[in-house]
This record gives sequence, C-alpha cells and structure tokens, in this order.
Amino acid sequence: MLARIYRPAKNAMQSGKAKTKDWVLEFEPASARKPDPLMGWTTSSDMNGQVRLTFETRDEAIAYAQRYEIAFQLFEPKTPKRILKAYADNFAANRKQPWTH
Repeated sequence: MLARIYRPAKNAMQSGKAKTKDWVLEFEPASARKPDPLMGWTTSSDMNGQVRLTFETRDEAIAYAQRYEIAFQLFEPKTPKRILKAYADNFAANRKQPWTH
C-alpha cells in the first residue's frame, strides 16, 4: 500500500488558485480498473482508491503516514514561472515586433 503526498496543481479551467494550498495524501491503485460489461462504468476492488486526505502542511501529511506506517512518495511542488506583463508593453516603442493591424 503505497501513498502519494503532493500539493495539487491549479485548475487549468480557471484562473483562481483555490484548493492548491493544502497537501493531499492519496493511495496508489493496487489493481487495474475493469470496465463493467453492462453499464460500461469502470470498477475496482481497491477501496483505498476512494481515500483522499488533506493536510495543511507537508509535515502533517508525512507524520500521518509515518504514524500509521504507510509507505509514501513525496512529490515537491514546482514553482510556476511568473511572467510579469503590462498592457502598455503592447504599445512600447522598443517592441521586438512592430504593432500593426
């Protein structure tokens, strides 16, 4: 039973950063999912796949995994590269490409 501890990325569909501050502990799937022949839904016999725990800090998540002797992998978050832009830069005189229609 291996767990992943990570910080979720920003939702690509929205510009907000909600739900990206907490750390998440999820279990790796123990078995492959199988399609249900009647409905076509995917099923699994692994109940740990439904468990998703959130923690405020990375240390709390690690302490929880160590307390219950859960083997885990820690994924450090990647810091996003911020590009500061201003609307006025579109009309700057020293632009690399001329602004034309």
